[in-house]
Amino acid sequence: MTLTPPPLSNDCFALPAGVDWTPVDDALALLRDRLGPVTGAETVPLADALGRVLAKEAAAKRSNPPLPNTAVDGYGFAGGRADGPHVLPLVQGRAAAGVPFDGTVPAGSAIRVLTGAALPEGVDTVILEEDVNTDGNRIAFNGPLKQGANTRKAGEDVCAGEVILPAGRVITPADLALASATGLAELTVRLPLRVGVLSTGDELVEAGQPAGKGQIFDANRPMLLALIRQLGFVPVDLGKAADDREALRAHLDGAAAQTDVILTSGGASAGDEDHMSALLREAGAMQEWRIALKPGRPLALGMWQGTPVFGLPGNPVAALVCTLIFARPAMGLMAGAGWQEPQAFEVPAAFEKRKKPGRREYLRARVRVGRAEVFRSEGSGRISGLSWAEGLVELGDGAADIKPGDLVRFLPYGSFAM
Repeated sequence: MTLTPPPLSNDCFALPAGVDWTPVDDALALLRDRLGPVTGAETVPLADALGRVLAKEAAAKRSNPPLPNTAVDGYGFAGGRADGPHVLPLVQGRAAAGVPFDGTVPAGSAIRVLTGAALPEGVDTVILEEDVNTDGNRIAFNGPLKQGANTRKAGEDVCAGEVILPAGRVITPADLALASATGLAELTVRLPLRVGVLSTGDELVEAGQPAGKGQIFDANRPMLLALIRQLGFVPVDLGKAADDREALRAHLDGAAAQTDVILTSGGASAGDEDHMSALLREAGAMQEWRIALKPGRPLALGMWQGTPVFGLPGNPVAALVCTLIFARPAMGLMAGAGWQEPQAFEVPAAFEKRKKPGRREYLRARVRVGRAEVFRSEGSGRISGLSWAEGLVELGDGAADIKPGDLVRFLPYGSFAM
């Protein structure tokens, strides 16, 4: 069965009246409150479920373990034993994993059992074979031994009917083990979010092509397409659009027909050649958020034929920061995985910085010898800093005077699944 979610409304990105500069936390709250899942669902075999988003909760078909069983190799009998020596006669036969004992063990007798074997009738306690001497007909051991020792109860891990995986979970290899162990052969998952990536600007050329004066190689599209793949979404390469409004319109029309969300880079401000903003504004579904952050202040948000559009800054450093901080959690929400906060760590700074109040800053950073280093330049044109870094140092909205050894908030790239 395929589930079809409702479309997003054209005004879902609208800011409250009177808002001009938008603090980062307010922008994130607006995205979290106004976006929701946009993908349908399908049922797939476990082998195809890795990395997919669970569309509805999964419940165990049977208990794990399904029957009481032994946790060790040894000998089983009924009841615990007091301190002192004990000798019990052995029942002929044994219980092994997948080969249960067909019979009942009389009270006061014992039987050979192997790890994972279902406990025979008349057995509720197991003693380790290392603690036993045997002549083949009897076993001798010393107590004390508590009743139920070295056994597992039926359903002590999971009971039949119990919810084992919640809706919205991104399926891991461990989840597949749990689903399989509890009798599930398939899961209902969300269709993968299709994310289109479009670069805009006459100045852009493809890597490997001749670059004339004033032209630059397109760094954003390969970066963003790779990031989308790492995040578990389906990247859709929308190519490059020239600084021509009608050509860009055609690109957006085609993109809306084949994607669930569109990321564009360049043209997100209000200049003469910022056609992306102009087209979204013309469609009546444009909100230019002037985010109080560095880098990446302009962020154009809008809808094109029902498809959400994130108009990212053209600068690669700002484009990546805006994608990680804003687009990534928003896309997780649209994919059905919920709002995902990056995991951050407080680490001592290995740098000095004085910061003015009024906007949040993200510095390219990495941790060495337990201290956060930042890239030698804060210039947003220094793309090499993205590669040098292993994460971001986040400086809050207020003023700061950071000295070496002061604690700073470090967000490793890995916490963004990057």
